[in-house]
Amino acid sequence: MKWWFSRKPREPFIESYREKTSPRVPSKTPVAEMRFLAIDAETTGFDLVKDRMLSLAFVEVIGGRLRVSSSHSWLIYQPAVPLSSAVSVHGILPAETATGQQEPDVLRELLPRLEGAVLVGHHVGFDSAMITAALKRHFRTSLKNPLLDTATLAMDALDAFAKTGYPGQSTPSLDEVCAHCGIVPVDRHTAEGDAFTTAMLFLNLCARLQRNIGRPLRAGDLPLAFQ
Repeated sequence: MKWWFSRKPREPFIESYREKTSPRVPSKTPVAEMRFLAIDAETTGFDLVKDRMLSLAFVEVIGGRLRVSSSHSWLIYQPAVPLSSAVSVHGILPAETATGQQEPDVLRELLPRLEGAVLVGHHVGFDSAMITAALKRHFRTSLKNPLLDTATLAMDALDAFAKTGYPGQSTPSLDEVCAHCGIVPVDRHTAEGDAFTTAMLFLNLCARLQRNIGRPLRAGDLPLAFQ
């Protein structure tokens, strides 16, 4: 009981996010009425405990259209950025992060934009987990948005990547699915470029899935994951 009464109240932006974001979507909800955010985080590595986000971006999708004007990206200051193998992929050097925003300030700007959205990404579970790790560090909260992995969506929408039932089948990479769909990735391995590329791929896959089903898509047609 002492612990309960000693807890600090959540900041208003967290309370607003939690009130306006449902972890589930009714299966009959038309996809055309849903709000999606394609997100991508570039990080120092893949360890959720010791690694950190260096950049973050999202692109909004509503009603089957990219809303590029509402997209946003952040460079995130990290006091100690190791020169790991990840740097050779995304190219973000320690000197660049020194000009970035503090991580708590980025989260304060990010969370209101995530209200009520489905988060889309290629292997989005990792990006979501990195954001949640940062939220727990600074604000003792976590993401509750539904997630949609475009790798899983590709396996549902494209025969080339269909699930085989064999154990150990790997999901396709972003580059593999883009090549199959005729999409040229934009600024690969940058948060802004990968978020934009994923948003385009998401729309392409939804169009293909809708054609396969033969009617407008509903939430239940998508491989949504609920946290």
